[in-house]
Amino acid sequence: MNKSYIIRVALIVALGGFLMGFDASVISGVVRFIEPYFELTKIQLGWAVACLTLVATITMFIAGPISDKIGRKKVLTYAAILFAVSALTSAIATKFWFFIIARMIGGIGVGAALIIAPMYIAEISPPKIRGRLVSFNQLNIVIGISVAFFSNFLILKLSQSDLPWTKSFQIDSQAWRYMLGVEALPAIFYFICLFFVPKSPRWLALKGFENKALAIMKKASGEEIAIEEFQAIKENIRKDSEKKKAHIKELFKPAMKLVLLIGIVIAITQQITGINAVFFYAPMIFEQSGVGVDAAFSQAILVGLTNLVFTIVAIWLIDRLGRKPLLMIGISGIIISMFVIGMAFKSANYSLDSQNITELGKDFSQEKLNHFENLVFDNDLEFRKEIQKVFGDEINEEQENKIVTSATDINPMLVLFGIIGFVASFACSLGPVMWVLFSELFPNRLRGLAISFAGTINSAFSFFVQLVFPWELANLGNASTFFIYGGFALIGLIILKIYLPETKGKSLEELEILLVKN
Repeated sequence: MNKSYIIRVALIVALGGFLMGFDASVISGVVRFIEPYFELTKIQLGWAVACLTLVATITMFIAGPISDKIGRKKVLTYAAILFAVSALTSAIATKFWFFIIARMIGGIGVGAALIIAPMYIAEISPPKIRGRLVSFNQLNIVIGISVAFFSNFLILKLSQSDLPWTKSFQIDSQAWRYMLGVEALPAIFYFICLFFVPKSPRWLALKGFENKALAIMKKASGEEIAIEEFQAIKENIRKDSEKKKAHIKELFKPAMKLVLLIGIVIAITQQITGINAVFFYAPMIFEQSGVGVDAAFSQAILVGLTNLVFTIVAIWLIDRLGRKPLLMIGISGIIISMFVIGMAFKSANYSLDSQNITELGKDFSQEKLNHFENLVFDNDLEFRKEIQKVFGDEINEEQENKIVTSATDINPMLVLFGIIGFVASFACSLGPVMWVLFSELFPNRLRGLAISFAGTINSAFSFFVQLVFPWELANLGNASTFFIYGGFALIGLIILKIYLPETKGKSLEELEILLVKN
């Protein structure tokens, strides 16, 4: 086995996961800038974030069949181009509709990379190290999220510096454009690197290029293993051609009731507990706790690092501790964390003292600010309503947030502790365990169709959570929003506790007998 060669190829292809994580999360640092720039409503702001997920979901359905026609490598190459185009066009957007189209282009790249990168790695990897190599993609997604948070923070600090070149390149006034545009660099790097990886041997065999397929497999696995694997691939292709195509109606037969219930509950719980609200709006959440812009961006980096560390912990524990214990512990941690965040915001109050008023008086009417002296508000909604009442159309969203941040009296470390606890709990449970369970729960003949169905439900709820989160904060308030997420996690925990069996150590055939009630 040529281990160094196959690891190098897997690492290159897994850069698609890095770009996917980066593209999805870079928006977290941009939302506070684009909201006033494009004069967005809360739903429009949610749409700016969520449109990428919507397009990625649609792309996931068509990426597989397209890759069967033109090849895995070619689809990934086109995805790299789309990532670069999306980064550059979203960075230069001056109209909201143009910005949305640019984000949607990135969504096509995200959907393609999510499906095709792990597929390619699985198809070229020797059996003994396939699991570890495929996990490179998931790990790179998490690294991409972390790097996006760090990149946003670095560009923010550069925009605040006095370095002459930052003004020459307008980083001081156009920081959000650089946050988006910088993704073009790794996208171009990915595009170049893909020229140094071979085509998928399984795809080549599928298309009748058997000599080329076998040559690549020999280079990766050695001659003896390659010949054995190649014969298995040819046999699988023959069997696939003889199989009757599974129909979606079969998922809803009485025998599938239990397994479908478990799959849908896991798919919904993973998103309805608010993970993508945290990942895509992290700086906004931290700003709500009154820590200021710089601290909000730096704390977002901590969120990314926590996600990375605990994803590695989950990979290490999942075959040792088991799927169900990880889920029970992780979802319990999510419930506790969400209620900690909710209580932190519930106990907060909002008031402006004379010092706050003096500092804010440089940018706002001193007379109108004086109205708030000695007034104390129990929640952010009432305080924001009063700001709108006093200032009216004179104030925009960014200015309102500045006043709220100045007036917030809360324990910000409690909010940080809750967010970090939530991300850690998610990263070692619902994050990776869901996809492992999807590969184990469903019967062999229906597995591909069932995973697509459950994955679509998961993506739909992800889209919904991202879309409505800014509206929730503005209309329900910070505390209620996080209490709702905690409540949904509790419902998911109870259902999974009752119905989910442990799948560790059981063969797929044993699980089919246990779960599918014929």
